[in-house]
Amino acid sequence: MPYTFQVTIDSADPHALADWWADALKWEVESSDEDFIRQMVAQGYATEEETTTHRGVLVWKTGAAIRHPNGLAAAPRVLFQRVPETKTVKNRVHLDLRVGDDDAESVADAMVANGAVMSHRGQQGHTWVTLTDPEGNEFCVSQ
Repeated sequence: MPYTFQVTIDSADPHALADWWADALKWEVESSDEDFIRQMVAQGYATEEETTTHRGVLVWKTGAAIRHPNGLAAAPRVLFQRVPETKTVKNRVHLDLRVGDDDAESVADAMVANGAVMSHRGQQGHTWVTLTDPEGNEFCVSQ
């Protein structure tokens, strides 16, 4: 049987980065089950210190996830996981965003206006734009 996967991205602030990527990709941030979180704390399976409030909602402090609006059949889930260290070197794996009929340069410009940083442009049979997200993770935008 073939395996499935999710993409996990280390982050200093997983909820803010999940919001940024959901907006950039036109995806959705997974909703938080506040009742479940409260139940886990009340039963001693978690502590209040493992939770936080993001945009007025009780969430797990350690992570946030986004998914394609058409579900996991359309694209893998992306999890943003809180880590204590900052990014220090180039990614060994990165996301290539294929924008279809949209203009890649316009999409890249919109992402820069929303907090991405331009890294460089490339061309090898096709063209792409390499950017970094607000936490410095590299990704490419192409047709």
